[in-house]
Amino acid sequence: MVVASNRTGRINGVDVEHLSAYIESVAADESRADRDPVVVARWLGGTRAEVVSAGGSPVYMGGDDDPSAMGMLLRTLAACDVEVVANKAALLGVEIVELSIEVSGHFNVKRYLGLESNNGPGYERVAYRVRLRTKDATDEQIAEIMRACENGSPVADTLRRSVRVEAAFDITHA
Repeated sequence: MVVASNRTGRINGVDVEHLSAYIESVAADESRADRDPVVVARWLGGTRAEVVSAGGSPVYMGGDDDPSAMGMLLRTLAACDVEVVANKAALLGVEIVELSIEVSGHFNVKRYLGLESNNGPGYERVAYRVRLRTKDATDEQIAEIMRACENGSPVADTLRRSVRVEAAFDITHA
């Protein structure tokens, strides 16, 4: 990895010294990279949910006015890769002028609706395009940023591989 070791301060809104120190701490103790988030969704009626994670503000999903869970999955991929690009660019000393990520996907809800279907109810394909404009980034720096998205995006990695999902139910009767 090419890192702009002489860069300090903030680049693209990222505290480069702090991020570099964190990366060094993870290199010394890999357990510092572990994450175990917990999210709780509470039904609000109809198909609307209030979703809260530790220390965060509630996010409302479903219903008529809020994004769907499947739409949020695409939003999550886009937001994750914005973070990946911003951090990698900052570490390389590359100033971002403009960055946008467009994500699209296709899924069919027949099985979700209880109807017969050869396909599952989840995404059959997801694609995204990164649009990045920088101040004088080199070809090597751009290649590093592209590799970061292709190989270092936690959300994209999760979507690319089969992840075990375990469901448990706690049922009570009123």
